[in-house]
Amino acid sequence: MSRPLVLIPARMQATRLPGKPLAEIGGLPMIVQVLHRAQEADLGPVVVATDSAEVADVVRAAGGKAQMTAAHHPSGSDRIHEAVTQLDPEGHHDLIVNVQGDLPLIAPRAIRAVLEVMDPPEVALGTLVAPITREEERTASSVVKMVGTEHAPGRFRCLYFTRATAPWGEGPLWHHIGLYAWRRDALARFVALPPSPLEQREKLEQLRALENGMRVDAAVVDDIPLGVDTPEDLARARVLWEARA
Repeated sequence: MSRPLVLIPARMQATRLPGKPLAEIGGLPMIVQVLHRAQEADLGPVVVATDSAEVADVVRAAGGKAQMTAAHHPSGSDRIHEAVTQLDPEGHHDLIVNVQGDLPLIAPRAIRAVLEVMDPPEVALGTLVAPITREEERTASSVVKMVGTEHAPGRFRCLYFTRATAPWGEGPLWHHIGLYAWRRDALARFVALPPSPLEQREKLEQLRALENGMRVDAAVVDDIPLGVDTPEDLARARVLWEARA
């Protein structure tokens, strides 16, 4: 039986939306909304990993758990690796679910879906994709596409991730959703590796795993959760929240 630990990395120094973990959505700070979605998924303990005492205080005031981490981490993967090492030094948790701290509208069922691809022991990393339905997203470099082989209904073995429009030709395109389930040993290996050439070229961290021979599988979900990266995203998230209330 797997023993998942759900970690939510959060930092205050986002370039395009500074202080975004504390931005209000639906009457609560965004990080608390993400915390609630992760708790509703009911996979295991949920902890926010942050370098900000202010974020940690807000999470704890909402009844959640926070783990302080160093400020220098280059990525969320490095931050959650430090957090899990501190939280679980004896290795009781074998699967680490990384829920991005800027997905306040993500469905709990989508968080649960990422574990469904982790059954084969050779899968090092699980993630999510959804079909692209808006024409403008097919060519947008801000929309990351997954190129992969469907080996079971709704299950892909990922071959590449890109900001380009790929694969070429007729057929669906798949929008990658940046939510991950790591085998713990794979996460430790990943953060010890240097940034890879294609990772640096595409500015996509997950390519480091593929370039180093790690198997990445993806589950298909119905919708693409809005990631809040800019003031415009925040305004849209507030509108969407009110519409679902």
